[in-house]
Amino acid sequence: MSVTEKDQAPPLRAAFAAGPGSRAASGWTLGALAAAFLVLLPSLVVLASLAAPQSENWAHLASTVLPTYVANTLKLMALVALMTGIAGVGTAWLTVTTQFPGRSVASWALVLPLATPAYIVAYVYTDLLAFAGPVQSALRAVTGWGAGDYYFPPVRSLPGAAVMLSLVLYPYVYLLARASFQRQSAALFDAARNLGARPWRAFTRVALPCARPAIAGGIALALMETISDFGVVDYFAVPTLTTGIFRTWFSLGDAVSAAQIAAWLFIFAIALVFLEMTSRRGRVANPMARDMASQPKPLKGFAAAAAVAACALPVLLGFLVPAGVLIRYALLQGDPLLGRSFLDFAWNSVFVAAIAAAMATLLALMLAYGERLHPTRFNRISIRLATLGYALPGAMIAIGILTLSTSIDRSFGDFAEARFGVSPGLLLTGSIAGLIFAYVARFLTAAYNAAHSGLEKIHPTLDAAARSLGAAPRRVLTAVHVPLMRGALASAALIVFIDVLKELPATLLLRPFNFETLATRTYRLASDERLAEASTAALCIVLLGILPTILLGLSISRSNIPASLPVRSPENPA
Repeated sequence: MSVTEKDQAPPLRAAFAAGPGSRAASGWTLGALAAAFLVLLPSLVVLASLAAPQSENWAHLASTVLPTYVANTLKLMALVALMTGIAGVGTAWLTVTTQFPGRSVASWALVLPLATPAYIVAYVYTDLLAFAGPVQSALRAVTGWGAGDYYFPPVRSLPGAAVMLSLVLYPYVYLLARASFQRQSAALFDAARNLGARPWRAFTRVALPCARPAIAGGIALALMETISDFGVVDYFAVPTLTTGIFRTWFSLGDAVSAAQIAAWLFIFAIALVFLEMTSRRGRVANPMARDMASQPKPLKGFAAAAAVAACALPVLLGFLVPAGVLIRYALLQGDPLLGRSFLDFAWNSVFVAAIAAAMATLLALMLAYGERLHPTRFNRISIRLATLGYALPGAMIAIGILTLSTSIDRSFGDFAEARFGVSPGLLLTGSIAGLIFAYVARFLTAAYNAAHSGLEKIHPTLDAAARSLGAAPRRVLTAVHVPLMRGALASAALIVFIDVLKELPATLLLRPFNFETLATRTYRLASDERLAEASTAALCIVLLGILPTILLGLSISRSNIPASLPVRSPENPA
């Protein structure tokens, strides 16, 4: 039974208004707000860098490369928005409104590219489409052409980077557009057809406007991933704001200027968050239409073949080809350190991912329960700000943590040397603690969405009953809520675990010296043009990401209302 917030609030207020437990409830909420502030602190540090005096390096960057960074970032966003919109909306419309061979498989298989990190797809296609790669070699063998006899689009370019990102990001648009098309009443579309509108006109004038908020939200999610990407744009040598952060930090050694570039990236991300939030206002598009389920139209002949090709191509290019190439390379050659050394890389990845997943899930439960105890506007805004991590690039969060940790280490070192005459060195900078902090700040949103959804399904009368029997808020949480939301908490931990395994920018910036993970191992070998050796680590990342993705796809194919996204939730993408 679903209840609204207005239905929930009175029982909770009545239960918490008096009694010794009310003070504990307030303390719990204050703890949640303190945790929210701690998670938000790296972003605040980055924003504070805008107030720092402009250095000579910043003036040089602003007059030379910064306009290029901004322009390339905007171009990349525009191309990704166009391609993900076409692929996501087209496949969603086909799987909802038409019947063709393989439709039931396509409805969940179209989500599979989410399991493949974009930088791994970029490595695979660069190797396949390079001049000495199998595609161009076969083309020359068939045609007899030489080196200068034909034109082949360069893969390592800005359009190429947009294609690589779009291949793995279109499922965001597909998921939300499909949900919108399923919720639409077929009466509207049928009325347009009965009035003489051709299918294309009825689609563009009726169905598409009704789904516009969902489509805009899906594109916004894809663009958030685009601006935070480092692996693809770095490998393709496309200067963007994200690569500018790394170059300024490592080449110039200027942390302040790197933080200022990260602040501009933060502004881009916040603009996308507000775009997504605005797009979801008034998303109930046809409240007056009859609730009439859409009946898929059977396709035959060329139309059926075209639908099969349109739905198979994104899955083929975004998942099957990269996975097949990685399997082939792993079987033929694989990582030369396969064995104890490779197990160390895998253990490092699993170790930090497990700790980050556990901490993010516990913190998310704390935030969600604090909001449930006191659902005030201030608490909601504070928690929403703390869960902006998914919308923020990993490089930006890493810069904030580096700036914060080096400042703390420097202050503590000066104090220890002045007071005790010893220099403790760097305690936080370059430590696993800083790396895990970045993961929690980055992926807390995924855990919070799952925990919040799980709590919303528990009727507030259970809280009131437990509190009336004298149970404190902590007792209510552990004895009532946690047993009822074990599935939601397990999903939250699994999602964060998989996301941490794939995270690259924050790991590169914050990992301790000589600390290698599967993601950094893949990046380092592929950057040295050793894709065959990187295939084993890359394949491990892909295989680990398949499980939640397949579960999501199967839940979509069995229901008219899709499940939440495995990464950003459509209800709270920030």
